[in-house]
Amino acid sequence: MQVKIGILNIMHDKVDTQKRFRHVLADADLTFFYPKPHYQKRQLPAAFAKIAEPLDLVKVGTMDAFIITGAPIEKIPFDQVDYWDELRQLFAFLDEKQIPQLYVCWGAMAALNHFYGIGKDALAGKLFGIYRQQILQPTPLLAGLASGFKAPHARYAEMSHQDLAKQPELTVNAISETGHLCLVTAKTRPQVFLFSHLEYGPSAFIKEYDRELAARGGDDRGLSKPQQYFADEEHMADPQFTWEETQKHFFANWLASIQPASSCKTCSWIAKIQEFKQVGNLQNN
Repeated sequence: MQVKIGILNIMHDKVDTQKRFRHVLADADLTFFYPKPHYQKRQLPAAFAKIAEPLDLVKVGTMDAFIITGAPIEKIPFDQVDYWDELRQLFAFLDEKQIPQLYVCWGAMAALNHFYGIGKDALAGKLFGIYRQQILQPTPLLAGLASGFKAPHARYAEMSHQDLAKQPELTVNAISETGHLCLVTAKTRPQVFLFSHLEYGPSAFIKEYDRELAARGGDDRGLSKPQQYFADEEHMADPQFTWEETQKHFFANWLASIQPASSCKTCSWIAKIQEFKQVGNLQNN
């Protein structure tokens, strides 16, 4: 029986985003949603309408887990996001029903602010590239990965490290070599906050750069280029998919965490994670 996962898709490239999550969660039954208020005064793109449905809490309640994606709105205050009220209702519902949650990039920012009052700080420039990550606190979500694993980051804001340090209900599990957040987990709630776009495929960064360049009319002055992504960085050529193993391990581990081993008899990685837990090699702190 497939695990059922709902995904609120609020990324800019919604069709590509759906393809990416279908790839990394190929063994799951995925349902994609969109926030209704966002399209009250604008046309819902036809291509998106074919692959997603309006957010419905009744249907969300039938899911085994839920994901909220990133969104290119880090510079906007949370309460000025046009679907913020609906998002808060979703947060409350997921929390009440104790549905396992994975929040990605801006989704993680929004959830940390809503649930724990963590502040958001603008970065001086876009964090954009592939960086090595340091594991601060082991977690089964990082099983199979060692400190130094690579992960892609793409954002204009960071959550307050000072606020996080004062919050006893949260654990910072991994940070990037640049000192930015990679993975945060809750201690008593089924919540995972992933600041890396691990769903990204090999061409995602070049597409993101090209989109931002086009939005600026082709003016690349001051536009951040993806770091440690191209084999030929000078000419921005030959992108490298160096986070592929990280992607495979993380999403397999997360799937293992949201379903009992008995419900997925062909998933050998579930037994592996359970074994790690039993022998105490990995602990959530």
